[in-house]
Amino acid sequence: MLMHLEVYYYVFILMTHMRSCCSWSVNNFLMTGPKAYLIYSSSVAAGAQSGIEECKYQFAWERWNCPERALQLSTHNGLRSANRETAFVHAISSAGVMYTLTRNCSLGDFDNCGCDDTRNGQRGGPGWLWGGCSDNVGFGEVISKQFVDALETGQDARAAMNLHNNEAGRRAVKGTMQRTCKCHGVSGSCTTQTCWLQLPDFREVGTYLKEKYQKALKVDLLRGAGNSAASRRAIAETFSSISRKELVHLEDSPDYCLENKTLGLAGTEGRECIKKGKSLSRWEKRSCKRLCGECGLAVEERRAELVSSCNCKFHWCCAVKCDQCRKTVTKYYCVKKGKKAQSASHSQRKSLRLRKTH
Repeated sequence: MLMHLEVYYYVFILMTHMRSCCSWSVNNFLMTGPKAYLIYSSSVAAGAQSGIEECKYQFAWERWNCPERALQLSTHNGLRSANRETAFVHAISSAGVMYTLTRNCSLGDFDNCGCDDTRNGQRGGPGWLWGGCSDNVGFGEVISKQFVDALETGQDARAAMNLHNNEAGRRAVKGTMQRTCKCHGVSGSCTTQTCWLQLPDFREVGTYLKEKYQKALKVDLLRGAGNSAASRRAIAETFSSISRKELVHLEDSPDYCLENKTLGLAGTEGRECIKKGKSLSRWEKRSCKRLCGECGLAVEERRAELVSSCNCKFHWCCAVKCDQCRKTVTKYYCVKKGKKAQSASHSQRKSLRLRKTH
């Protein structure tokens, strides 16, 4: 419930800022003003939600795991830092909004949007032509930019950084679009192909941006740069020299191993990690080392019994009856080294008492 409230608060802030600071017109729009914003607001909310979920997925086994406090996009609403994690939050949120608007356009949710057929009939490459119904990523880009970028009302380096990363998120959606083709020819031959562009799964956009996060560029500006015309010009020149596909940040990240109440960081003590399991990546298998060992913590093994419904059968008419299946699972957590020793000692004493009673 909290997550949904944050998303709708995000949309409310977006719409409030658009009404107060932005007047705009876009070709082929059937409507302008607040009524038009309302048409897209549910898609913006869904896009923001998908960005949040993807952030949490991509950083599930990292020391920084996309906590709730990190999800406020505007600088005046609490996102004080300007590190690479902030850069990722802006990029994935912007990408999520653009992706969802584009997808919903293709699904026919908007009367003023349809396929992108601007290149249909043109030669795309050897043996193929543009055709079919490409997802209208241009539409999603324009509308998402109007919503998301409206949050940045400042003209300082932090605002420039956020706008740059918003754009990097939109470029990520465009850069991961997939070409799909259909063959044409006599008797099933593929003499020529008609091709169009489709959105990928959003997970691919998230993975792409995670790679950009790992290579994010730090921008060094003169300390104490103000809001004068000369400062703004220097900031603009600095950011314009960096590719819009890259994520940028101004500050180094803090030590996420440690709890820091001032910064709202929980640290990694008490975090779950994984050691074993099918289809785990090497990065996931190393999570205990990354979250616990490298943060000066021990790994504690805990066993728990899970009870779930199983062997369900339908009985006429009309009920479903299930058995209760029990399964013991092993989980791993980061704990202080002293606590692990105390926990092990307690378990040994408990086991000894049980043997004596028998």
